[in-house]
Amino acid sequence: MSKKGLEGVAVSTGVKSGVFLGRHDYALDPKKRFTIPSEWRAILGDVVYVMPDRKEKCLNLYSQEEMGVFLEQLRQKALLDPALNKVFARLGAVSQQLSLDVQGRIRICDKLLQFANLTTTVAIVGSVRMLKVYNPELLGPEDEVDIETLDAELAAAGM
Repeated sequence: MSKKGLEGVAVSTGVKSGVFLGRHDYALDPKKRFTIPSEWRAILGDVVYVMPDRKEKCLNLYSQEEMGVFLEQLRQKALLDPALNKVFARLGAVSQQLSLDVQGRIRICDKLLQFANLTTTVAIVGSVRMLKVYNPELLGPEDEVDIETLDAELAAAGM
């Protein structure tokens, strides 16, 4: 069950099943589109929200449900903080709302592709609650498991 949130985004009152796990590398087609893997489309739905990552040169892709939760949290804070209202304008200027085509492809705008240095190929990485889109050259080989880095990141997160 859901209710309407900001800008018509549905805000869930329940929990959506499914998590994003794994990595898929794709070439951009001549129109600069790439396919979202079918197992992730069921979680994303027909609409995806694209935002630049604040810490890395990559893009974050959110489902409508996850974006609704994020916007609801911002909206609650913005009621009390006029400066936070500027965040909405900035987010709107650097983000995109996209619909998947019938083949599950999306076309991210040129400024976001340029931000993440996505020119010929993309690596789509499942990040549990969202997808991250990287230039594959920034990541290690797809078949490599870097347990030392995973352990260090878990320790830094207090886990």
